[in-house]
Amino acid sequence: MYEFSAFGHSNILSNHKTTIEFTKDKELTLNGDCIVGVRADFELPLLKKFIENKIKNNDKSLKITIKMKNKEEVISAQINPDFDDSEEIVIRKSEFNSKRTLGIRSDKGARDLDRGFVDGLKGNVEMKVSFQ
Repeated sequence: MYEFSAFGHSNILSNHKTTIEFTKDKELTLNGDCIVGVRADFELPLLKKFIENKIKNNDKSLKITIKMKNKEEVISAQINPDFDDSEEIVIRKSEFNSKRTLGIRSDKGARDLDRGFVDGLKGNVEMKVSFQ
């Protein structure tokens, strides 16, 4: 398992139909409609080690859990072994690969997240994101 923290923001819209993103950026414009967490504190070397261990064990599945207060969202995806971005993590419903893409073939995009959950992200709330 790998876990990191991220924070909500007043401009979180979470209405992109195919992607979900976590970023280390502190600010968010209304154009970032796939972003669900800012100020993400993931460490690329540790995240890559987690990915390598999963792949070494012939496991490309990725379970993403986002916990905030007393609510949580769970997303399933497949690992993109070429992930290599120190600033952003993108989860996609499609099979599009880029260095920013950690997960492909996801079962959810940002707009699929529960609206009550999304409303809770519209402040400076801390969330825990875990990958299993």
